Amino acid sequence: MNVFFRNCIIYHVFGLRDYTGEIGIILEKIVEDFILDPEINHVSKEEAADESVVGLKLFDKPIIGYASANDELYEKFKIDEKITHGRFIPPQEWMEDAKTVISIFLPYSKQVKAGNRRNMREPSKEWLHVRREGKKAIDKLSLYIKEILTQKGYLCVAPGIEDCFEEIIDIWLDINRSLDNSDFGSNWSQRHVAYVAGLGTFGLSKTLITKKGVAGTFTSLITNMEHEPTKRDYQGIYDYCSMCGACISNCPPKSDHF
Repeated sequence: MNVFFRNCIIYHVFGLRDYTGEIGIILEKIVEDFILDPEINHVSKEEAADESVVGLKLFDKPIIGYASANDELYEKFKIDEKITHGRFIPPQEWMEDAKTVISIFLPYSKQVKAGNRRNMREPSKEWLHVRREGKKAIDKLSLYIKEILTQKGYLCVAPGIEDCFEEIIDIWLDINRSLDNSDFGSNWSQRHVAYVAGLGTFGLSKTLITKKGVAGTFTSLITNMEHEPTKRDYQGIYDYCSMCGACISNCPPKSDHF
């Protein structure tokens, strides 16, 4: 991102009154401008596996949701073994003075999604790049927003890039035992956080269905900046899912462990 432009953004954030509506609007602009910057959002020649993915756009325009750090659902995630298997760490345990959780969904670009449709049996080059270069971009975004909020005078943590973040991925060689949901997880579930922040509900495949679909990824931050929570226009965890089973038929092994 151009340094002059970046400094102008920070200046405007610093010049705002502590009115959460205005700060929210500015944060959304910062997130959008950062992640859609061609230097961040496109695969360079040096990164590309071959010429076909040089210049590949990774993400489309992101969406943001806000939740109270004291929302009772976080404690439920922690204590209910059926949800996150006791691994989830609530916002107040990440940061003592937590007030707000900011959740960001970054939808994959049309090029990335089209790549996977060409061959439903294995990941496309586009998909592999968005998983690798996209992860780098998301981590840079998380650090960037954390830096801006910190310079504004707020405390902020980004669980996904903190040293105490843990991911659990068990691989079993026992042919008599099938993998289940307890074999995968983390101590900060981006999907569950996004659900609390009003960004969407779960589907049969346990992906989160947002207003921009399921193909994409999330990041989030915890801060002591106060912000009005995004209204959740749903009640149940599967409200956006039609239960049509398309995710099962599209899955190469036709998994029935949903």
